[in-house]
Amino acid sequence: VNDINNVHLEQKQALARQFAHILHFTLRFDELKVCSPISYPCEQRAGQSDVSVLRQRHADAEDAQRRHVKNVDVPIENTTDCLSTMASVCKVMLETPEYRSRFASEETVLFCLRVMVGVIILYDHVHPAGAFVKTCNIDMKGCIRVLKEQPPSSVEGLLNALRYTTKHLNDEATSKQIKNMLQPN
Repeated sequence: VNDINNVHLEQKQALARQFAHILHFTLRFDELKVCSPISYPCEQRAGQSDVSVLRQRHADAEDAQRRHVKNVDVPIENTTDCLSTMASVCKVMLETPEYRSRFASEETVLFCLRVMVGVIILYDHVHPAGAFVKTCNIDMKGCIRVLKEQPPSSVEGLLNALRYTTKHLNDEATSKQIKNMLQPN
């Protein structure tokens, strides 16, 4: 099955790249939003704080995502296998000195880190058991290790995204080791 996903990703490189850019943009936007909150005057008049507005938008997006995934005739495994393959590709590119030395700038490293975290978050929301169970095709410990090997200032937002926007991190099925790895310092 993983070979099929590799072939699909190779055949649809432009689509995979565009998807990666969307994930990168989304996580970068979230990082900027956290660092410099934007006021929404019409929403503040209604008495809502930025946090409650963001929670509502997240819930609405999650609801729309659930409806979309359930209405598609593609087996969920196709989606989760593709997401886990993308996470694996990012992890390998980041942890292998030969590949990493080809990156032209630190921005490329951040791009790969954001895409890796983005596909993990999506996987966690789409797969019924989530991304943190042992049967998941994502090497979660390896991905977290790669994140923690980066300068803390550049990955704190990504670690927080894993801590606070995933669905299954606090499930009983999540190993204590993974939970401990994601504990804030």
